Formats: sequence, C-alpha cells, structure tokens
Amino acid sequence: MGALSHIRVLDLSRVLAGPWAGQILADLGAEVIKVERPGAGDDTRAWGPPFLQDAEGENTSEAAYYLAANRNKQSVTIDFTQSEGQALVRELAARSDVLIENFKVGGLAAYGLDYSSLKAVNPRLIYCSITGFGQSGPYAKRAGYDFMIQGLGGLMSLTGRSEAEEGAGPVKVGVALTDILTGLYSSTAILAALASREQTGSGQHIDMALLDVQVACLANQAMNYLTTGVAPRRLGNAHPNIVPYQDFPTADGDFILTVGNDGQFRKFAEVAGQPQWADDPRFLTNKLRVANRAELIPLIRQATVFKTTAQWVAELEAVGVPCGPINDLAQVFADPQVLARGLAFDLPHALAGQVPMVASPIRLSETPVEYRRAPPLLGEHTEAVLRSVLGKSLEEISVLREARVL
Repeated sequence: MGALSHIRVLDLSRVLAGPWAGQILADLGAEVIKVERPGAGDDTRAWGPPFLQDAEGENTSEAAYYLAANRNKQSVTIDFTQSEGQALVRELAARSDVLIENFKVGGLAAYGLDYSSLKAVNPRLIYCSITGFGQSGPYAKRAGYDFMIQGLGGLMSLTGRSEAEEGAGPVKVGVALTDILTGLYSSTAILAALASREQTGSGQHIDMALLDVQVACLANQAMNYLTTGVAPRRLGNAHPNIVPYQDFPTADGDFILTVGNDGQFRKFAEVAGQPQWADDPRFLTNKLRVANRAELIPLIRQATVFKTTAQWVAELEAVGVPCGPINDLAQVFADPQVLARGLAFDLPHALAGQVPMVASPIRLSETPVEYRRAPPLLGEHTEAVLRSVLGKSLEEISVLREARVL
C-alpha cells in the first residue's frame, strides 16, 4: 500500500507543472484520474518527435514528452464544455480528495468547475490551481510559460557565459525547470493541505504561480541581491560565492571541481602539484579566492589540462575533494551509481510492449513508491472509471459517447 493509497486525485491539468505534481502523488500511491479532451488530450501527447516506438520500430501515438509526466494515472476523456460533461466532472470532484488544474484565472468558472462551485459539493476538496502569475496581481490574467518565466523571474540573468567571454548572453536551463519546480512545490502544498484537513475536516484552495516559484528558487542569488542591492551577474559555470567551483579543461575533455572549504582547496593544490597555492596570501581562504578568482582560475586551468578526466576524478576522490565528469545522457544512464539505484526501468505498454521510465527519487522504507501502470492511452480508462467511481451503467456510458461527451 502506497503512502497515499487512500487519496483520489482529479487531474485536470496538462503539459508539465500540473501533471508533474499529479505523477508524484500517483507514484506515492494516490489514485489519479486524468481528465482529457476527447480526440485530443493533453497537449504534450503531440509534442514529438521523438515518439515511443513499437516492436517494429514504428512510431506510436505517444510522445516522449507526455510519457515523462503521466505514469500511474488513469485517462478519462470528458468534454466539459457540454453540460453533461460538467456534471460528470462535478460528480468526480465530489468523490475526490484533490483536484489539480492549470487553466487561466477564472477559466473554469464558466463551466461551474471553479473552487467555489466545487467546494459547495465537496467541502473537503483540496483544489490546486497552477497558473503563470497566480490568482491576483496585475499579471494574473496573462498566460505564463516556463521559458518566459525563466527570463522574467531572473533565472536567465544568472545563466550563461559572463559578459567578458565569447558567446556571452542569457541562456535558459536545458529542461523546463520552472515547471518542474512548480510541480514539486504544488505536491508539497497538496500534502500540507491534506495534513491540515486531518485536523480541520476542511479542504482549501491552493494558489500556485510559476513566477512565485521561480523567484523563490533564486535562493542564494536572491539573497546576494537583497543583502547588497547589487544584482548578480552571469558567471558561466562559476559559483558566485565559492572558488574554485566550476568546470575545468582536462587532457581529454572537461570535469567539474567543487571545492567547498579551505581544507579541500589545500588537498586539491597538492594533487595538482601546486601546494604553494594553499599558502598564497591571495588564496588562503574562500573569501580571498572569490576576490582573486581572476588570478586563480587561469592558474588552475593551466594545470588541469595535463591529466585526463578519469585521472582527476580518481585522484581527487581519493583525498576527499568533490569532483566529477560532465556526462551526456547516454553516460548518465550507463553510470554504475545510476544503475545501482535503478533510476531507469521499463513498464508494460499497450502499444509498444514496453515503455522506458525514469524512476522516482523518493525512497520510503515502509510505504515505497509503486509503479502500477504506464502513462495511459487517451481515454483508456473512461469506461472503467465511470463505472467504478460513479456507478454509471454501460447504457448510460453509451448515450454519453453518442452525444460526444466522452
């Protein structure tokens, strides 16, 4: 039994932030019912190539993007622009613990599916709204997308090569990080609301915004600005508060060196054959190394090119200096630690036989994550859910299909 096996989630969201939150809850055992548009479904079903391939190597209808965020869910197709569809969603909400949606502010009110309307039929419902800018403020009505929020929320001002380097300029993170972080924060908020409901008996409305999450996750960089009034600048792979803490060239590529304290710097200097660096008055402490990074970094770069990445990693790990290679994804999923932790696995899939998945990082000793089903086909569970959850007969479902509600 999963930790959330007693919880039912109605997932009206699409694309990434909402589905990511839903998948986290589903992995933890919740019954997650994904409501999709008949004939179309979640936008990301079509966000390919690449698509999942069948045994003959032919593309299926399932885009890899969609597969990333919809494991352990049941897909039900309902057209809630029709009154009969609205009634079905209300019935499902009345029997659910959590609802996740990411429509524009006020978008579901026209269908009677906003928080106030559903609270009336289920006061215990926890209703999580995910938008670009939240339910209030001058931007509330605007659409918000991850890439735009990375720029607007300051992340891209910190990401990319420094102005002194060739190729300088803002760069987005290589995955939709703001969406992912919003999904994570949303799942945390939902769990907090569930815990609160145990005490109060009442549900509540959760207002999540991509911009809020992005600003909150500026972390030390935000505090660097707030405590000094000076906006941090792009430093490429360098760290604003720690030196040396970045990538360096090797004889056959590059590696990451992350020196976290003065003792580690001394050990690194010894392995590099330059023990005098640790006693140099310019580099004695991290504070001094940050102030004099322009002198230290070129010295390190001149030294690191004489050994291979593997040599640096082996020699520095032997003395407790954190470091590592820069892997592509083929190397990531072949890494012995990744293999040992089982971070890639397969699930049975109706069209492809098997679908590869990335495992949840959550490890619970008593109620472990469960992988019950692959990301569902569009509408795969419509009949089963309507019968088991709502008690609809086959005849009633047939009538709804004929009316194109399903």
